[in-house]
Amino acid sequence: MRAPLADLPVVLANATVVAGAVTILDGVSLSLDAGTPTVLIGPNGAGKTTLLRAAMGLTPLTHGEITWGGRADAPPTRRAILFQRPVMLRRSAAANIDYALGMTNMPRAERIDELLALVGLEGLGRRPARRLSGGEQQRLALARALARDPAILFLDESTASLDPAATKAIEDIIRAVAARGVKVVMSTHDLGQARRLGGDIVLLHRGRLIEHGPAMDFFDNPRSDEARKFIAGELLV
Repeated sequence: MRAPLADLPVVLANATVVAGAVTILDGVSLSLDAGTPTVLIGPNGAGKTTLLRAAMGLTPLTHGEITWGGRADAPPTRRAILFQRPVMLRRSAAANIDYALGMTNMPRAERIDELLALVGLEGLGRRPARRLSGGEQQRLALARALARDPAILFLDESTASLDPAATKAIEDIIRAVAARGVKVVMSTHDLGQARRLGGDIVLLHRGRLIEHGPAMDFFDNPRSDEARKFIAGELLV
């Protein structure tokens, strides 16, 4: 699986999302470039999910602009998103992936087997998707998201409700996907996970981008008071 780069970089310029009297994203400017995973962190309500949805093209901006590969009107055929609680179709694991493939010239059975192997679900293609464990369903959802070779994969708290073993399985898949050239942009509340997976870190608070930089620099030499407090486990209010 080789990911196309047509949608990269994803560039947000003064991206603002307002709902009623609430500003959810507040003038965020950020470039998501090809390379190692970008990890979004911050307290609840910081705007992480809204940023992912906006970068995917699901949430329109109130102000500002987003471009994908330099285009403001790029269709989302090169992007995929996985939410914290994915919905399984009432069919087999293999049929869930087959549905996601849509119209494709690739031999479907071969592609399904490749994706099941990638997420460690070999031999489970005929099992009803809703009878899989929570961790297996999350891995199947990842396979579904990857079915059409996206250039960029957005993950919203993809391991939040999983046990350590299932979390490790998902993290291993994220590393494998990133090594194949897919740009991963993910949110997490787990600072350990951010350290393990992040190439660069984005800290959001109250809808604003507080700090963005390489993971090692962010954790070893945070520049902002908010970053220092968040890393230390203090509450941001």
